[in-house]
Amino acid sequence: MGRIFETRKSTMFARWDRMSKAFHRVGKEIAIAVKHGGGSPDGNPALRRAIQNARSVNMPKDKVEAAIKRATGQNAELYEEITYEGYGPHGVAVIVEAATNNPTRTVANVRAHFNRKGGNLGATGSVAFQFKRMGVFRLAPPGLDADTLELELIDHGLEEMGESSGEKGEPQLIVRCAFADFGRLQKALEDRGIVPVQTASEYIAQSPVELGDDTAGEVFALVDTLEQDDDVQHVFHNLA
Repeated sequence: MGRIFETRKSTMFARWDRMSKAFHRVGKEIAIAVKHGGGSPDGNPALRRAIQNARSVNMPKDKVEAAIKRATGQNAELYEEITYEGYGPHGVAVIVEAATNNPTRTVANVRAHFNRKGGNLGATGSVAFQFKRMGVFRLAPPGLDADTLELELIDHGLEEMGESSGEKGEPQLIVRCAFADFGRLQKALEDRGIVPVQTASEYIAQSPVELGDDTAGEVFALVDTLEQDDDVQHVFHNLA
């Protein structure tokens, strides 16, 4: 019984840790969006995206409102968005997006993560050429005619559309566009009354590499370590 309890407790703490990290990440998204576009979602597409992402991780409404209020206050935390590039174990290309109030701390931590896990932090541009930055919208399929929607969105920047699964295994439609068309495609979805489950900009690997399970595990160990860093928002790689 004791071992079962410990397992359940460990699982519960892991879930809380993931939720806390997700709330922290979305809170930064909200702060950055408010800084650049103000605290009203009606006139701030980036804030609308951040609020949608807050819903996708089940962030309570009162916490979202509190994050917006903090971001509009005189003592609001100011975050700088920084992108780092490097190579993980076995030459896998890695891009790290961070939002930080202390760039010196963040770059030192990111470099240390790479070094400890058998990789190395590179210069700007060292791996970005292996990726394409795209706007990504995850949609709930019920009520949508995928074929009709695809035809309608082509004129608004749609480049790719396919099916995938969410974190809980639920079906999703994945809609991608060039990053420059992010706002245009977002408006096209809004005009049709479609509220995405989640939106993001992602670096999509153009030529994914394949590794065996053991070597791939070394890469994922680095990715996991980076994702646990409080200053890191997203991690992308070209491992298939």
